[in-house]
Amino acid sequence: MAEAGEVASVAASGALPRDSQVGTGIDSSSERASESTRLQPPPPMNQTELFKAIEIVERDSVAIAESFTSLLISLRMALAEVSGSSVEHMQCFSDAAGRLQESALDASTMGNRYINSCLRLNEEMKGADNLAAQLKYLRKTVDTLDSAVNRLLRLP
Repeated sequence: MAEAGEVASVAASGALPRDSQVGTGIDSSSERASESTRLQPPPPMNQTELFKAIEIVERDSVAIAESFTSLLISLRMALAEVSGSSVEHMQCFSDAAGRLQESALDASTMGNRYINSCLRLNEEMKGADNLAAQLKYLRKTVDTLDSAVNRLLRLP
């Protein structure tokens, strides 16, 4: 509303560009008169206009404050939602990491048991080598004894 009044006062004062005054019938003497009115200070505003302007500024300020309040509320809600999601993700990650740790410990325990079983078997196999050598020696002795018995039995 105030803009329309300002445009009218600017047009009346002759402050519009020369192109916009074509066909208005303004001659150079009226241009000089309008220049002299432009140089004069604007007339003082009466109290009602001043109060109306203050009221408009106050209304705009309240609207801006409400807009900022709404914005901050929505930002707070979004931040709370994101924070809640982050906390849930951290709890989920913690649970998954705990389960992975338990699984890794179980697998490590089973691996250690397997390794210990293999080491025991290896030790027992070393004893089997000695046993195999003894069996070979025993076999050779039995073969020698068998040959001697066969020779004795063929003598007649």
